Amino acid sequence: MARGNLRIYLGAAPGVGKTYAMLSEAHRRVERGTDCVVAFVEHHGRQRTEVMLHGLEQVPRRELEYRGGLFTEMDVDAVLARAPRVALVDELAHTNVPGSRNAKRWQDVQELLAAGIDVVSTVNIQHLESLGDVVESITGVRQQETVPDEFVRRADQIELVDMSPQALRRRMAHGNIYKPDKVDAALSNYFRPGNLTALRELALLWVADRVDEYLKQYRSEHRVSAIWGSRERIVVGLTGGPEGRTLIRRAARLAEKGAGGEVLAVYIARSDGLTSASPKELAVQRTLVEDLGGTFHHVVGDDIPAALLDFARGVNATQIVLGSSRRKAWQYVFGPGVGATVARESRSDLDVHIVTHDEVAKGRGLPVARGARLGRARIVWGWLVGVVGPALLALLLNTVHLGLANDMLLFLAVTVAAALLGGLLPALASAAVGSLLLNYFYTPPLHRWTVADPKNIVAIVIFVGVGVSVASVVDLAARRTHQAARLRAESEILSYLAGNVLRGETSLEALLERVRETFGMESAALLERADDRAPWTRAGHVGFGRPVERPEDADVDVPVGDHLALALTGRVLPAEDRRVLAAFAAQAVVVLDRRRLQEEADQARALAEGNRIRTALLAAVSHDLRTPLAGIKAAVSSLRSDDVAWSEEDRAELLEGIEEGADRLDHLVGNLLDMSRLQTGTVTPIIREIDLDEVVPMALGGVPDPAASVELDIPESLPMVAVDAGLLERSVANLVENAVKYSPGGEPVLVSASAMSDRVEVRVVDRGPGVPDEAKERIFAPFQRYGDAPRGAGVGLGLAVARGFAEAMGGTLNAEDTPGGGLTMVLTVRAAGPHPEQPAARPARPERHASC
Repeated sequence: MARGNLRIYLGAAPGVGKTYAMLSEAHRRVERGTDCVVAFVEHHGRQRTEVMLHGLEQVPRRELEYRGGLFTEMDVDAVLARAPRVALVDELAHTNVPGSRNAKRWQDVQELLAAGIDVVSTVNIQHLESLGDVVESITGVRQQETVPDEFVRRADQIELVDMSPQALRRRMAHGNIYKPDKVDAALSNYFRPGNLTALRELALLWVADRVDEYLKQYRSEHRVSAIWGSRERIVVGLTGGPEGRTLIRRAARLAEKGAGGEVLAVYIARSDGLTSASPKELAVQRTLVEDLGGTFHHVVGDDIPAALLDFARGVNATQIVLGSSRRKAWQYVFGPGVGATVARESRSDLDVHIVTHDEVAKGRGLPVARGARLGRARIVWGWLVGVVGPALLALLLNTVHLGLANDMLLFLAVTVAAALLGGLLPALASAAVGSLLLNYFYTPPLHRWTVADPKNIVAIVIFVGVGVSVASVVDLAARRTHQAARLRAESEILSYLAGNVLRGETSLEALLERVRETFGMESAALLERADDRAPWTRAGHVGFGRPVERPEDADVDVPVGDHLALALTGRVLPAEDRRVLAAFAAQAVVVLDRRRLQEEADQARALAEGNRIRTALLAAVSHDLRTPLAGIKAAVSSLRSDDVAWSEEDRAELLEGIEEGADRLDHLVGNLLDMSRLQTGTVTPIIREIDLDEVVPMALGGVPDPAASVELDIPESLPMVAVDAGLLERSVANLVENAVKYSPGGEPVLVSASAMSDRVEVRVVDRGPGVPDEAKERIFAPFQRYGDAPRGAGVGLGLAVARGFAEAMGGTLNAEDTPGGGLTMVLTVRAAGPHPEQPAARPARPERHASC
């Protein structure tokens, strides 16, 4: 069965019109004859949204009883049985009431999609899991209901429902979003113009990134190489010279002028060794570009302008930033330079910025290797000098007679010049042409190809020998310099690989992208198979172009072992590049192995933690739980004994011991169960607004004689708090019990509360021995007792459970020193307000018991 399509309406904040847009889409589909039903839509009392539900079939909801209240959730089974073509599911990040089919509504949507049902849903940008910290830093509100980013990214369509902050605040003021009694608080807190503007920008950028992914996929599938300037991507060409920092800062300023601009700094290592960049300067420039939010890339290319343009077009760049040449004026006789060539070859799809700097015309400032591999221009000049030079020299000498010795020296100079420019072959040609011209024009008998004097034959032979020798030396020096340049380029690449290891960069995809960029390829993939007969699978893949399924389909493949291979497409690489490519392949295998070892280590760590907890549980059962059971059994056996006539006082004492043992057992088992739920992540808080003075007094129920051992200071002026009443009660109870346990006799424990901005602090203060700073975090670990606490004092879970519950509600729990001696536990929770992650209208829930 084909999987259903998912369409998501994404908004920056509640009230922008996501649900309204979804219902409008439903009416359009129904008018076209599409079978469309409402699986779950919450109108939150908004009249316009409620009106839009009219005329749409609604699947009855499932009713669930929880903690004495009746709640409704989407009935997944009913929707699957109805099997519509399209189902509307509101509030994708919603947390279902415990007892539902799935914990999260997006998991319900997964089932509908798997059944072939198209789903239209809604979600706010603040509910995306990866943006939780960002949204909290903007609004001060930690979102408890989230949906994985990957689930939203896999949606077939994402439509942004946008509205300006001013318009949204007007809707709020008119009562179209919240009830009138909450409007003022909402406008002055969550719905401040700054908050809404930041959330709007966050939503726009997230959708822009999603669109960019679609664009890259389309360009890859259709092999589009032309640049589409959909967003500003600025490539900075670096030479390793001191002007690089100026270029990077200039590019960063250009990127800031356009939303979503990117800076990509690229250094092209020339294999012909014409320049040698300073590794220290490149490291500084790499740090600078990364600090400014850009990325650094290292590419090998013999033709620097072509390599730079290929890289820019490969990343779909729109601008290139280069520095003005550092060459002196006379050096332009050797060519126009990189900047002019790039500007000429960039055509109309790339803008090239030539930036001036302090190093202009001051010389390269870098060591120059003059004897590198001979380029095409030098070889051409060598042949011209070697063939045309002797002819021109003969014409000159025919008018000015200098004698045979001087003539030979001049022809020898031309041959040496041809050797220096073009190497061995032009020098041989020059020697041959020069010797023939010497023989014909200047060696008696003249104008004949014979030599009368044997001494002249010796002179001509020496002339040819010297020319060939000089040419051989030049050619050998060029080859040696080229080899050194290649080795230097390879060492730079290998240094980069070693730096990756030291920096801890272990992403396989990032390494493959470096391989692709370095060698200017279209795609790079690491292929593996289980054995010689098994099919190849891709362990990692980057780039565009045709997908590589087997090593033999690639333009370049490097086997690594028996069952791994690095495959590249784009062009055939020369054999001399394979040595570096082999190093990349070996590093890719190391990264792959490291990733798998890390996964195995994580699994082993989880198993070890589980074993540790199980061991601690067994220790608790063997002693802490066994002791009260033994006391209860002894008291019950005594009461049932017929040999002793117990007085009423004795019977009361025995019954009191049974009750105390049962209470102790209940407390220990409750903590064990709570800790196990925290460890498995099954604690689901149900947040609602409540007064602290309704919860804190109830938390003292398990404290013996609370009136004498605990003092309460809960001001009536405190704002309400947004918490799960059961979890808060349990956390405070554990803190108070711990404080009473360590407080000296006659010193009551103080429980106070105060408001701080959008937070409320509950402080549990004791006058006990206190805890040193180095142990303050350790006391919150499971199964930890501080000091010489006896085994019968508990299994050491109270504080761990209290912190776990506090964090589950979006709060914190920390330990501080009490002035004058003792320990103060500080429990911080959110002050109540019209928080957008909460439904507008929910039935009241009972206050007691933790929602685990």
